[in-house]
Amino acid sequence: MAETLQSGAVRTPQLVRAAQVAREAEVRQSANGVAFATYGETGVDAPDLDRMLETVPAAIVAALKSNTYYFVPLALRENPETGESTETDAKASTPTNEPTMVAGEYTDAFSDAAICHRNVELGSGNRGVFISTRLLGDRFALSFEFFINVAHAFVDQAGVPASFADLVWKQALDNVRGETSLDAWESRNLAFGRPANAEPEPLASLSRRGPGLVTKPRSFSGASSNAPATPATINEKERGLYIDSAFSDAVALYLLSLALDFDYSELREREYPLLAPAALAARLRLVADLFPPNQGYEFAVRYRRRA
Repeated sequence: MAETLQSGAVRTPQLVRAAQVAREAEVRQSANGVAFATYGETGVDAPDLDRMLETVPAAIVAALKSNTYYFVPLALRENPETGESTETDAKASTPTNEPTMVAGEYTDAFSDAAICHRNVELGSGNRGVFISTRLLGDRFALSFEFFINVAHAFVDQAGVPASFADLVWKQALDNVRGETSLDAWESRNLAFGRPANAEPEPLASLSRRGPGLVTKPRSFSGASSNAPATPATINEKERGLYIDSAFSDAVALYLLSLALDFDYSELREREYPLLAPAALAARLRLVADLFPPNQGYEFAVRYRRRA
């Protein structure tokens, strides 16, 4: 572990183990019950942090009891002093011995070795989620990073409501354009036996029998358009991963919409097409019904007309 060195006006920035931060930082609770702590020069104003934390509805907070969220300048994916990764090697039989490190302030060297967040098991079933505030750069990015972590933790504990799973799967069968993340997009394709990065064909080319009744799985490039829509054509593992990802994304986007106003197009990435706005609105409204906003927060979907 790096030590703080004093030599006149020159000071070497300090690295500490995440476990030490967890032991020494003061853990507090937001007004709605989220356990959190701050460490070092985070660059986040207290009112903005409170606003973000207090966004999470009580029903979701109840599933986060084993998580404490540590807002730190930088959580490192590797130790700059050794070059060794703090990640667990998924191909190895045992995890690497290099501990997760935290920088108490921003430097370019530490930034190069940093990652958006690191999960650290703290013992007795407790987990620390270390979020790099200085790597994320602005309120939008920090909020979304926090909310997607909250959403994944909630799904791990509580699962996906049947009503949401039904809605999302119907949208997939209806070949609704795009998705809310690369994970959801790839899992959705793989669930139908298509290449992970397949592109959908126009809706007009797809067959139906009666209103809303699908007689063929939606045809994507590289996939057969004649395969019957039977359970045998569905990869159930990927279907489950798709629904989990779609729900996590929807919860995170819903919380983001409560915390601040944002343009949906800001979420666009090159690797996959963004979900059609009307389909996203249907998902978010269902999430809002399941987890009504806390007092002082408002949920609204507004469409912008094309010029």
